[in-house]
Amino acid sequence: MSTHLLTAALVAAERGWHVFPLRPADKRPALHGESVCPLIGDCAGGHRKWEDRATTDPDRIRRAWADRPFNIGLATGPSGLVVVDLDMPKRKTNSSTDTPCGVTTFQALCERAGQAVPATYRTRTASGGHHLYFTTPPGARLANSAGRLGKLIDTRAHGGYVVAAGSFTATGPYTVTDPTPPALLPEWLYALLAPRQPSRGLMAVASSPKASRYAAAALRAETATVRAAQEGERDWTLLSAARALGRFISWGDLPRSVVEEALQEAGEAAGLSSRQCRSTVRSGLNWSIARNPQRRTA
Repeated sequence: MSTHLLTAALVAAERGWHVFPLRPADKRPALHGESVCPLIGDCAGGHRKWEDRATTDPDRIRRAWADRPFNIGLATGPSGLVVVDLDMPKRKTNSSTDTPCGVTTFQALCERAGQAVPATYRTRTASGGHHLYFTTPPGARLANSAGRLGKLIDTRAHGGYVVAAGSFTATGPYTVTDPTPPALLPEWLYALLAPRQPSRGLMAVASSPKASRYAAAALRAETATVRAAQEGERDWTLLSAARALGRFISWGDLPRSVVEEALQEAGEAAGLSSRQCRSTVRSGLNWSIARNPQRRTA
């Protein structure tokens, strides 16, 4: 099995895709975290995360897969890929069996757009879902998304990774179902995934004399931090940003509607679902406003 996985990792690297080891029979990275970083080797100049350490170097890949049957992580950003993840509904007791899967939802999305389902490199996941691989349009930089295209449809781009073909988990293998070379991401899909421009309200408040320069700078900094948050840290980062900005609402420096809109956009750009963003932002702002009384006027 180690030989099989090594071969699959090398094949991916030959395509120019940057790979890194995942835990055997698992989807989680096998690389050490920042808290236990030995600061040697690749990390001699400071901790490097999995996206930075993903590689196409065959010698490094052979060394990494020499002794253990690591699954294969594919860093989509450095690989110049956008992967559309069409997931399966979670199986729960007494749940309806009529919930459409990501494949069905994506087909409906294509029909509404008057487009055929794109022919491109496709893999079947261990759960029975599908990954559609596309190349990133020149000059574009897309982030991950969750539910932006529809229910049970996520995308992985900069800051994300997918489990590559040849890997396996307890629920099954990851296999190639269409070896067609990845197609360029269609323009109509790119339009749905492209970063949203800051709202007019946000831009107006940021330059308004009513908003202190400190408040405007905090708004820009917190939304930028949320957008850059890594997987596993996004919800907490969004909550922390909402708590940090809530005091400016209480003090009258920033309108709540603008802060909510800015954090909602940043959270969705980071890959959180619209519903999760609304809930987290509301919770964080309410917590902060309750603890930061209004400024007294002279």
